[in-house]
Amino acid sequence: MRRIVVVGTTGSGKTILAGAIAGRLGIPHVELDALHWEANWTEAPTDVLRERITRAVGGAAWVVDGNYGKVRDLFWSRADTVVWLDYSLPVILWQLAGRTLKRVMTQEELWSGNRERLGTALFRRDSIILWALQTYRTYREEYPRLLGRPEHAHLTVVRLGSHRETRAWLAGL
Repeated sequence: MRRIVVVGTTGSGKTILAGAIAGRLGIPHVELDALHWEANWTEAPTDVLRERITRAVGGAAWVVDGNYGKVRDLFWSRADTVVWLDYSLPVILWQLAGRTLKRVMTQEELWSGNRERLGTALFRRDSIILWALQTYRTYREEYPRLLGRPEHAHLTVVRLGSHRETRAWLAGL
């Protein structure tokens, strides 16, 4: 494993796991959200995002975390492993609520100076909680189809359904 993609629903722990994998293997961690979000929660134009990702995955080894379908071809084609965090919805929502509350209370800076706000996180149509609810089933249906495509036959797939499975898998690296 030298080129790894970590996927899963928002709040599943992709970034934390990708960072842990990168640390254990001594390879770069590429966080797609950091390349995607510009100031004031503005999305980078697709051509800019594609250029950033192409540079970030140009090396021989890396761990990418994120679900951005519009740029997936740039790293899935070069990856050797996909790690799918396929946790239950209650687990994901619990983690996401805790993470969001912590970020709101500490005013943690995320990408390009962005910070989460309680009203935005909970009550808007683009709320992170609502996004997780809307995409959970989609990803659970989409990933088996995607991973079964002939162009992805080269990938080793690690599907992790619980924290215990994830800890055991990570300990084995």
